[in-house]
Amino acid sequence: MINKGNKLHSILGLKCPRCHQGKFLESHPYNLSSFNQVKDECPKCGLKYKIEPSFYYGSMYVSYGVGIAVAVAVYVLTVLFKLNLGLAQLFGLMVGVLLLAMPWIGAVSKSIWANIFMKYDASVAQQVREQNT
Repeated sequence: MINKGNKLHSILGLKCPRCHQGKFLESHPYNLSSFNQVKDECPKCGLKYKIEPSFYYGSMYVSYGVGIAVAVAVYVLTVLFKLNLGLAQLFGLMVGVLLLAMPWIGAVSKSIWANIFMKYDASVAQQVREQNT
């Protein structure tokens, strides 16, 4: 189980990097009307998510790595399930999965990028928990 205080909790749950409780995005990654828009600040602890203009441009590099990991996972799963796909079929499957996963990959990449520069603070998280009770 991934508990609060763990970077994976913040990244995969799309939560605030500092308190791990507030939402990171304006809406769900697959809501295309607000496609992967990051909130201005955490609704729970007030952390400003946008350190500077164009801060999240760096997440494009992370997105490339996450996309490669997804494509490798598709390949490994085809090998594990012993699917005899030709090269064109395997390529088509990878492209299809990547297209379907694109909103999630973009959201997780922005979350990873934010978690590189913003650290978890247990004291702030405790204050937020006390305010909510």
